[in-house]
Amino acid sequence: MTERITVSAAHADDAPAMPSWVAEDTVTYAQAGVDTAEGARAVDAIKEAVHGTYRPEVVGDIGGFGGLFSIAAAKDMEDPLLVSGTDGVGTKLQVAKLAEKHDTVGIDLVAMCVNDILATGAEPLFFLDYIAIGKLKSEAVAEVVSGIAEGCKQAGCALIGGEMAEHPGVMDPDEYDLSGFCVGVVDRPKMLDPEHVKVGDVLLGLASSGLHSNGYSLARKVCIEGRTHYEVRLSRPSLGGKSVQDAMLAPTRIYVKQVRAAVEANPGAVHALAHITGGGITENLNRALPGNVDALVKVGTWDMEPIIPFVCRAAKLDETEALKTFNMGLGMVLIVEADQADAVKASLEAAGERVFRVGEIVEGTGVVQYENKEALFPELPSDEEQPSAPGAPSPEERTSQRDTFYEEEDGE
Repeated sequence: MTERITVSAAHADDAPAMPSWVAEDTVTYAQAGVDTAEGARAVDAIKEAVHGTYRPEVVGDIGGFGGLFSIAAAKDMEDPLLVSGTDGVGTKLQVAKLAEKHDTVGIDLVAMCVNDILATGAEPLFFLDYIAIGKLKSEAVAEVVSGIAEGCKQAGCALIGGEMAEHPGVMDPDEYDLSGFCVGVVDRPKMLDPEHVKVGDVLLGLASSGLHSNGYSLARKVCIEGRTHYEVRLSRPSLGGKSVQDAMLAPTRIYVKQVRAAVEANPGAVHALAHITGGGITENLNRALPGNVDALVKVGTWDMEPIIPFVCRAAKLDETEALKTFNMGLGMVLIVEADQADAVKASLEAAGERVFRVGEIVEGTGVVQYENKEALFPELPSDEEQPSAPGAPSPEERTSQRDTFYEEEDGE
């Protein structure tokens, strides 16, 4: 026999006692912390941004149970392969929360996924997002999704679906996390493959926009934790006039259209490529190598955004540790046929990329070697005392807030 318990506000005197875990008054979903009406407002708020990403292959509209995308164009390929990727933004979100700026982390989310599948030569077709949030606010979600939509437009893929999940009791009201998922396609005969790499190939590095979306647990620990809002928002000559906060929030560069254009303009010239993410150059470039060669990287042959050496010096990292932690100025490395390297470089530069010839492929065992490693860290301007901004503390008030990132005094 199954007992059914009906919860109501009133009970007869002779009614059996209610279990202690049953509420005596009706509890709605909204009272439990999930506001479905605000969820509906959030969907309405993002519709325009989502529609702006649509490609002709998109079938239907936002709000269905599944996103639909036609792959009829793949019938013209010899052997079409679907390529999938998923990633997040990680603790860079904490910097966005500190800055109260959420419209760029969506670009990061897309970049981390589409740059990964680009390593196969794939064209990203569509993207889906997952937003977990403590308390749903339609304006805040719209800000995040506007960045995701911008990333999708930069990559040429459609944002065809997603999920906004409110997590009361699990996350604080202002907390949120992001996950992204993308699917692309590549024709197997045109797929980039490490097995094509050979001795004599040239390494072409594409400039990063900064830290991208990796290493932020370390960067935050040495550059943000324990510092005042004034310090992290102060304009610094060593960062080209940017603040630590703004330099750390620079969105991850999306390389899809530029690299695919160079690959198509120079058939067979690009053998493989590596997306330089967590693990740095050391632990990503080796993923684009077969087991019988090494990548010889010639340090000092490229530029980097100032935030990268700034963070490395703040953490007192040596060259070896830095090269396996951050991208160190290279967001992507292409491995290219030597006699076509100049043509590929020219194609990439014509598409707006800053391109550096950073090394070559030599005999080896599938690892990354470095030449001239001591040239890794460029000199940075010193941070002189800055003029006071409106509302900023006076010089006397901020004596203890002066920059000490590079000081090596006792107790530092």
